[in-house]
Amino acid sequence: QGHLVESGGGSVQAGGSLNLSCTTSGYTSKPNCMGWFRQGPGKEREGVASLYTTTGKTDYADSVKGRFTISQNNAKNTVHLQMNSLRPEDTAMYYCATVQLTGGDNCLPFVSRVHYYGQGTQVTVSS
Repeated sequence: QGHLVESGGGSVQAGGSLNLSCTTSGYTSKPNCMGWFRQGPGKEREGVASLYTTTGKTDYADSVKGRFTISQNNAKNTVHLQMNSLRPEDTAMYYCATVQLTGGDNCLPFVSRVHYYGQGTQVTVSS
């Protein structure tokens, strides 16, 4: 059973940036679909971004397009979420996850397709 560990969360002011990291370990083969998800106070968990690790194809929630970037570092077995122009509404616990493909060959940040979550890292954005 693989393991995911997130890091990089913290508190920033609106307009600031954070870079979240997700370190994968224990997988016999690299997960082919990874995603970032978040759950804000009093809100349901939602998908933020996904990365098809074999092709590099990415997908983003409309609320973060143009501000967040998901990427991978194959040498370090990490997946990152660069978050710029942060807003108070981005405040949430952020989770890295392995995701099952949708429709056979689509890597999408769907909560219903998550296979396994990490423990999460808190992001707080103040106005």
